[in-house]
Amino acid sequence: MDTFRAYRVSEQDGEFSGDTQTLSLDSLPEGEVTVQVHYSSLNYKDALSATGNKSVTKTYPHTPGIDAGGVVMGSAASDFKPGDKVIVTSYDLGMNTPGGFGEVIRVPADWVVPLPGGLSLREAMALGTAGFTAALSVDGLERQGVQDGPVLVTGASGGVGSVAVALLAKAGYEVAASTGSPKAEELLRSLGANQIVSRSALEEPLKGPMAKGIYGGAVDTVGGETLTNIIKQLKLHASVAACGLVGGHKLDLTIYPF
Repeated sequence: MDTFRAYRVSEQDGEFSGDTQTLSLDSLPEGEVTVQVHYSSLNYKDALSATGNKSVTKTYPHTPGIDAGGVVMGSAASDFKPGDKVIVTSYDLGMNTPGGFGEVIRVPADWVVPLPGGLSLREAMALGTAGFTAALSVDGLERQGVQDGPVLVTGASGGVGSVAVALLAKAGYEVAASTGSPKAEELLRSLGANQIVSRSALEEPLKGPMAKGIYGGAVDTVGGETLTNIIKQLKLHASVAACGLVGGHKLDLTIYPF
């Protein structure tokens, strides 16, 4: 196998476009492990890279895809051998290193993780970075200690949010799922949500430095005004795992909730 196909994003006169190209293996960067990619997944960061966001990807042409699941083709690292099923997420994959939207990737060995037992490559990529982020968020909340009351999940119908709802419900927590999609309510309840909170209810600024304590914890994928309102409504000693900023990166708060 000397060549492979990849979805490449190119820049010309400030405009970005993508198409499928055939590339040489020699075009891949240096790295100890070469992986034939079977599956990837689509993330918000991939969309940013594919549309020319220079804070994600600095130079083009580029192959996006921050997730990859596949089989080792070659390895200079003793931990991996040809035929091993592996996953690669996080680090610089798909940002400034050719990512999982290509049939082959070459990466440092410390980026590579053996496929977890009980998962197929397809299932691992269905979870992907979004599932991993949700798991880290729930783990972070539990390390801080979840208080009595519902645990709020914002952006609940998205990748991170939906997995967080399922994980929290499976762990026995009362889950309040926030979404702006009425069609998602049935799905969220099937994942274990006990109540549905309208996205708009969390977007409207709350008056005053604090509000009534409602939530025993939260996983927030939105940020901005939504995160501000969540913090104002947390119960005493409750925490929020903030992992997204689609609603903005500014936080308009006083010190009082803390």
